[in-house]
Parts: sequence; C-alpha cells; structure tokens
Amino acid sequence: MPILDKIVIANRGEIALRILRACKELDIRTVAVYSDIDREQKHVLMADESVCIGPAPSSESYLNVPAVISAAEVSDSVAIHPGYGFLSENADFAERVEQSGFVFIGPRPETIRLMGDKISAINAMKEAGIPCLPGSDGPLQEDPDQFLPIARRIGYPVIIKATGGGGGRGMRVVHSEAALRNAVSLTRSEAGSAFGNPEVYMEKYLEKPRHVEVQVLADEHSNVIHLGERDCSMQRRHQKVLEEAPAPQISETIRHDIGQRCVDACKKLGYRGAGTFEFLYENGHFYFIEMNTRVQVEHPVTEMITGVDIVKEQLYIASGKPLSYTQEDIRVRGHAIECRINAEDPETFMPSPGKIEHFHAPGGPGVRVDTHIYDGYTIPPHYDSMIGKLITHAETRELAISRMRTALAELVITGINSNISLHQKIIDDGNFIAGGTDIHYLEHKLGIK
Repeated sequence: MPILDKIVIANRGEIALRILRACKELDIRTVAVYSDIDREQKHVLMADESVCIGPAPSSESYLNVPAVISAAEVSDSVAIHPGYGFLSENADFAERVEQSGFVFIGPRPETIRLMGDKISAINAMKEAGIPCLPGSDGPLQEDPDQFLPIARRIGYPVIIKATGGGGGRGMRVVHSEAALRNAVSLTRSEAGSAFGNPEVYMEKYLEKPRHVEVQVLADEHSNVIHLGERDCSMQRRHQKVLEEAPAPQISETIRHDIGQRCVDACKKLGYRGAGTFEFLYENGHFYFIEMNTRVQVEHPVTEMITGVDIVKEQLYIASGKPLSYTQEDIRVRGHAIECRINAEDPETFMPSPGKIEHFHAPGGPGVRVDTHIYDGYTIPPHYDSMIGKLITHAETRELAISRMRTALAELVITGINSNISLHQKIIDDGNFIAGGTDIHYLEHKLGIK
C-alpha cells in the first residue's frame, strides 16, 4: 500500500510544524488549516496548501469538525492528522473523518472512546493485566450510603475524579469522611459543566508518587513495541512542565516488566497507532492513570533516546504499513530532557501574549528546539501558552542537565514574558539533579497551594 498522498494538519503551533516536517521527509503533500488570526504561523507559510477554517476562537475553528472535514474535501486530501489537544482524542471526530472517506491518523474511534472514559479504561486495563489503583470500580452513586463504605475500604486519602475528565481537571483530594460528601457533589457538578458528563469515580490517593509513562506504537498487523518510559513528575497544577527519559532510579527489571505489560495490553485491545500509558509510580509499583490515544507533547525525549521518529511511524501506520522496528531493534541510548517553554510570567504564570521582538534558538551537540515562533511573530491570546520545547540529549543524565543549563542560558525571547527563568531554577535544584522527585515537588518548591 502506498504511503498517504496528501494530509490535512488539523492543529497549530509547534506540533503542526513537527507534523509538516515529517511529511516533507516522506514526500507527503500537506494542507494547513488555520484560524484567521493564525495565517502567519510558520507551518501555514510552509505547507503546500492552506485553508482558513474560521475565526480565532478554537470553538469556531480548530474544534469545528465540519470545517476541518470540509478542508480535507476541498483540498482533495486523503487523511487528517489531529496532533495533540483540540480534536485529537475526540472519538466522534475520528468517526466522522472515517465516515467521510478519509484516514484518521490515530487509533480507531472505538478505542479512543474506550480510553476516553476513565472507568471503562481502568476496567479494560485490569482485564489486560495492567496494575491499577484500588478504587470504586465504577461510577459513584448519588447516595452517600453507597460511596462512604467504598472510601473506608480504600482508605483515606482518596481522590474523586471525573469519568470524562482530563488535563488535570475534574479531580479533588479528600482526606476525611467529613469532607467526602461535599467533595463528591462539587466534583460531580464541575464534571457536568466542564465535560458534559457528571459521572465521577473514586481511587486511592498516593501521597508522593511520580508520574511515569510508557510510549507504545502498534500497527494494523498486530505488531506492537514500546519505546521505554518518560518521567513527567515535574508538574504545576497537574500540568507537565519538564519531562525526561528514561525515568531515573527505576530498575531494569521493573522497566522491562511494565513495558511488556503495555505491549501485551495493546495486543489484547487491538490498538493501532501511537499511544501512551500514564502511571503513578510509588515504592517500586506502577498504577495506571489513563491512556493517551495520540502523540504526546513530550514525545521528543523518547525520540532522542531511541532514534525512532514517532510522527513518521504514525504516518506509516495510517498507510497500512508495518512498523519500521521490532522490539529487539529498540536500544535506549543516553538521556534526554525537555523543557516546555511558555509565554507566561514565570512567577504568577499569567499568560503573556504579544509580539516577539527577538528570538534566538540555542544550538550545539545534543540540542533540539521544537517551536513555531520567530522574530516579529505575534502570540495570540486565544490558545495554550506553550510556544516551544527545548530538548537536550547526552550520554548521561548529568551531561544532559549540563547541556540544558547552557541551552537555557543561550535561549533568548524578548517582547513577552517567558518561563525560561523557572526552568533555570528547576535545572539547578539539588533534588531535581539527584532525580526521582514526586509530582508535588515543584508546587512545594514554588509555594503553590
């Protein structure tokens, strides 16, 4: 089967440019869709064709399903790559794409739907042999007499989560029975407003876990591999700030076991495409949180240590081709770190849209910059504040940290505020340098409650 001829890149920013570059290497023609405020985006200027799909608000452009599909129709494209965010994990969108006769570059709609519901995802993982946290094993009932005994069985603290939640939203930690009723009610109300689904469930809350995730790739021919794990524990309000691969201070035996379990689960699920199993890791044990059925923001650190181009593999898989690698081909080489560069105040974290006066990217051995910004580019206020990713790779973790320290010092972005100084604090922090900090560490360091 020939590789895809022309695809629509249904996203913006650095991930849209990342997809475009992979397409160019494979001689795939590209169609950029954009909102009217994004016409000066770099990938829009570089794409073979471009189609405006609406005004600045994402609800009227990047989340506008008919507009995205119409762009594929008028450009005579054969496939749509959703990137991450926006419509990337929208099962209804994936279904509409396929029903319209296009290839959705991602998992099957039914798989996205299964993994998008946290309860069905947990149940599927339990059946597939993936370790999960003790929990309610289903949605909580309205009657407190039904869920109070569940909390007693699990043991406090517990966490209440929205079934349809994601991105760190729709969750509340409860430390006592006295607070449980109100917490369930509030989370249920928030879930209904934010996700259109008021269902919530309960899990054991771990006090000092790390966030460790496993990258997988699976094709149409039942071939599945994992590309090792990433540590994404440096977080602020459940949002990742810095990632690294491989995760420090985890034994090879444990790495191998969890990687193989993820591979086996994908085979059982009939998974297709790129995916990430996200876990909480504490005291040598992994506990499943969720599965992301798309390419991740932090995929470059895995690419750097394995040499595998994850986006190109997505394109091969969507073309019906087998994976380019077997598990035996995958060798982890060295260590990689990624800093998410955001247009925001480094202390208050308020977004800082505006015109970039000057941008200078760092360079040197083992330095990678994934960004769409340039001198004179204006960052709009309508979207996520992330404007790029700075990645370093080296033979050891210590050298990767040293390279990141130098790269951050070289990175220049003027005209707006950025979080470069925050990353410099992290990279110089003794506990980060030692490795193995938990998901609450950064907030405690910054005094965030």
